[in-house]
Amino acid sequence: MRQLPEADRDAIRIAQDPLFARWLDQITATGGCAHPVHLSGSTTTLDSATGEIIQHYDTRNEPGERLLIRCRNRRSTVCAPCSRLHAGDTYHLVRAGLLGGKNIPTTVRDRPRLFITLTAPSFGPVHRDGDRCRPRRDRGRCEHGRPLGCAAVHDPADPIVGQPLCTDCYDYPAHVLWHAHAGKLWDRFVIDVRRQLATSAGLVQSRFADHARLSFARVAEYQNRAAVHVHAVVRLDGPNGPDAEPPNWASTDLLTDAVHASARRVRVRTPHSPAVGELELRWGAQIHARPLRADGLGPDDDAVAAYVAKYVTKGASETGAGTDHRLTTRGDIDTAPVTDHVRALMRTCWRLGGLPEYEPLHLRAWAHTLGYRGHILTKSRAYSTTYAALRAERAAHRTHGAAQETVPSAVAERHWRYVGSGHTPGAALLAAGVAEDLARLREVIREQQSSVLGEAVL
Repeated sequence: MRQLPEADRDAIRIAQDPLFARWLDQITATGGCAHPVHLSGSTTTLDSATGEIIQHYDTRNEPGERLLIRCRNRRSTVCAPCSRLHAGDTYHLVRAGLLGGKNIPTTVRDRPRLFITLTAPSFGPVHRDGDRCRPRRDRGRCEHGRPLGCAAVHDPADPIVGQPLCTDCYDYPAHVLWHAHAGKLWDRFVIDVRRQLATSAGLVQSRFADHARLSFARVAEYQNRAAVHVHAVVRLDGPNGPDAEPPNWASTDLLTDAVHASARRVRVRTPHSPAVGELELRWGAQIHARPLRADGLGPDDDAVAAYVAKYVTKGASETGAGTDHRLTTRGDIDTAPVTDHVRALMRTCWRLGGLPEYEPLHLRAWAHTLGYRGHILTKSRAYSTTYAALRAERAAHRTHGAAQETVPSAVAERHWRYVGSGHTPGAALLAAGVAEDLARLREVIREQQSSVLGEAVL
């Protein structure tokens, strides 16, 4: 008699447990999280005025005496349910800075606002999709004997798109070092935009903060050539942030000019290296700054928020630019499921990471992201709400929100400790089924809402 696979046998064992219904409730509450965190402990909600216990929860009555909570991984390739929740939080975070809400006034929509894109410079010609790739009249060859042009028309899904025409001509060290300094390049860009605005308004640069404040939220995205570029929402407020109106001189045109001037001007120099020399890093020539207008003449605010939220859940492996897990040895690079171009970037990270002059950049630790060590999404403090605030609000609503509605003086005492993470093979199988069912339910609800909206319009 053929034996059932281990995952199936484990799933049957879990289903036969007397507390299976409660375990299933926990899995459903996590949205079918692929790698839940296991906690042990208790929460007691008290009336601070009288000391009376309003609610008490303890994991001693739970399956395995533990509570499962979401892993909160943003990458859809690691945990699709949690990445979906993270995308929703990102959407509301970015949208609040565009339209208000979450303690941000709705007047921010009338401020000077831009949706900007900053790209990496060229490190060598790569294959492109769309029209003829790189048509050339001379049909010459580089010093390594490879064609300088390509007259083919590549489909966007063609694996060759983004790959160098000549890997020996491609400047891999510059690509990696640009990634390693991209965060510093952005910081200098923001500082320079403030200086440009101050100069244009006739202010002393050091006094800009007394008159206005530049707020932003930015997301990093890998292009086909495995180079990061930046999308950002930039807003000009008064000196106290979103609660203060900007000065009379503040305008969208002034902000647009400052963005273009700063993107062309800022530079970052790398440490000198006998192997590479000293590089001067800058933004690429492609700079876009589109006004976001309250009158509806610019890009839609909701669409911009959704665009940013979409990219924040993508891991390096999903974009084809690296992997989602750190590389511990050079041998890991040889077995990584990536293109030859990305593998060459990883090897460059590993090689440069062994040089003492680049030790502060930790290139080997970030070889899986091709040297880029910044967060996928960052924002200025005054742009809008925070992930922590959104999550705390959701947690409070789920745990003792009802108690606080009836007893305003209610407080919670929590005592928790970490006891593990992940799923057994059978639990992983059941959790995946729960996640699939929830996704299908959301799709049905979305279709019903679209149908109702269509009937209302008619």
